[in-house]
Parts: sequence; C-alpha cells; structure tokens
Amino acid sequence: MPAPAARPPLTIRLCQPRGFCAGVDRAIQIVVLALKKFGAPVYVRHEIVHNRYVVEGLQNLGAVFIEELHEIPAEHRHCPVVFSAHGVPKSVPADAEERRLFYLDATCPLVSKVHKQAMRHQRLGRHVLLVGHAGHPEVIGTMGQLADGAVTLIETEADVAAFVPPGAELGYVTQTTLSVEDTAGILRALEKRFPDLQAPAAESICYATTNRQEAVKEAAEGADLFLVVGAPNSSNSRRLVEVAQRAGAKLSLLVQRATEIPWDAIGSIRTLGLSAGASAPEILVDEIVDAFRQRYDVTVELAVTATETENFPVMRALRDVELTTADMAFVNGSA
Repeated sequence: MPAPAARPPLTIRLCQPRGFCAGVDRAIQIVVLALKKFGAPVYVRHEIVHNRYVVEGLQNLGAVFIEELHEIPAEHRHCPVVFSAHGVPKSVPADAEERRLFYLDATCPLVSKVHKQAMRHQRLGRHVLLVGHAGHPEVIGTMGQLADGAVTLIETEADVAAFVPPGAELGYVTQTTLSVEDTAGILRALEKRFPDLQAPAAESICYATTNRQEAVKEAAEGADLFLVVGAPNSSNSRRLVEVAQRAGAKLSLLVQRATEIPWDAIGSIRTLGLSAGASAPEILVDEIVDAFRQRYDVTVELAVTATETENFPVMRALRDVELTTADMAFVNGSA
C-alpha cells in the first residue's frame, strides 16, 4: 500500500444517477415489510433483485430464497411468498393459488407495464415481438403472459432478418434493461423490414436504465478505467459496461465488490469512471471509493445527467407496517 505522500492523484467521475431504482427499492422494501409483519420465514421466488449482497442481507433477516413454489414445505404454506422484481409468467401466481399460498407480487411496475403492452398487442390481434435476452427472468415473465407461440423473442438484427412472420399484424415490446443504442438498431431493422410494425403505447426501456446509461456516457469519455458495480447476471449492469466502452473508456469492467478490483491489471490510471447497476446498493459504491482512497489521492467529481424522484408504493397489505431507520438504510442500500 503506498504511503500517503506517495499516492498518485486520481479523479473519480462518479455517475449520478446510479444504483437502486424505484422498482428495486420497492421490491426490497416488500420483503423487509413482510418479515416485520408476518415474521420469518418469508419465501422469495428467485433472487428478489440481481445482487448477492442484497440477497444475503435479506437471508440474514429471515428470507428464504427458492427457485420454485414446490420447495416451500407443507408446514410453511401459511408463510408469505414474494415474487421477484423481474416479473413472473402467469402460471406462477396460478400455481400459488392452486397451492393456497399467500403471495406478494414485487414485480416492478414498469415491467408490469410491458406485460400490459404485450397483452394489448395480442388483444388487438397482433403477433408480439419481444426484444430482449433469452433466459433473463424478465423475458421469461413477459413471454409467460401470453400463450405459447404468441410471442417471438428477437435478440439481434440477425434475428430480425431470420424472422418468418406468422401472417398476423405485428407489435413489439422490449425488455426494460436493454442498451438504448442496441435496441434502437434492432428496432430500425424491424421497422425497415416491417413498415406497419406497431409500437407499444409507451416506451418499454425504463427511465432508470436510460438515466444510468446517459450518466455513464457523460463520465466515460477519456477515462482510463470505468468500473460498474453490479452482478454478472444483472442485465442493466452489463449494459453499462458496454456503454462505457463505447463512450470512450479505455477499459471497462464489471465488479461486485472492491475485492474484485484487478489492481495488478489496471496499470497506471489518472481518471476512473464509476457507476452502479440498478440493483447495486450504495454501500458497495462507497466500499470501492474507499479502496481507491487507500491507494490514490482521490478527487471525486459528479457526472450528473438527471434527478430521479420516482417512488413506487408497496401493496396495500403492507402499508400499515413502519420501518425503523436501520430498516430504511438497508432498503435504500446505504447499509
């Protein structure tokens, strides 16, 4: 570790906005409120959000993460089960009702909006094209709103060229966490090939995804290194890494914790860009800034491109529960 006098100067361009979005905040809050109201265990189907730190923190409070509803023991069927922020196919709440489970749906309202847009297309007689990434929970959930064969997944412009239309009018929706630029290219290809393609009634890519990508573009140009705090299975975090690379960062990396910073590989740097995906808590950003302060004489500059004031309320069943200051610190990612 360099002595204080020997530490080289480093400017950290810290993106704002970054980290938790309103949908993630709401989902975590639902699990915490359910634990306070009903006690442990509270079951959660899949990771509530894609962040290991958050998942482990909720486990410590009494949440139990499962992959499928049949994993809930018979003696715990009275316990709440929470569906993740990414959304679920219609078959999941149907299964919960058949098993007589009490469930709380933490699907992000903006993901629910995409579900409604897809169902609207179908109601109007359109075959639905979903622009997104195969296997992502949000894509599985959106495709699961409609019958098999009613939705075609489009991942690339090559998929556009290969798509054989079923003869019906076409409408599209997109995964909420995609790269704005990549999606624009796919949509241009779709609209060129299918001039009558019907758009959703409102933008599918969510405000938080767009805002974080714009802030990264602001901070990345000329940066020697750009770090995005996020999980490998977080779509919006991986997109931020790509956006930073395209915007001019010499090297762009995804890290989950400060322990993953490859100090020997980053070489000599003078400018660091730093952001966090929408499911990464602020405490992990602070951890990384502190790690650089131990090695560099750090100056922090904010790259501000938007102010976010969105707030998504929890369901009525949980609104009578009060959160402590410590609870709120965990919910907003600062603890």
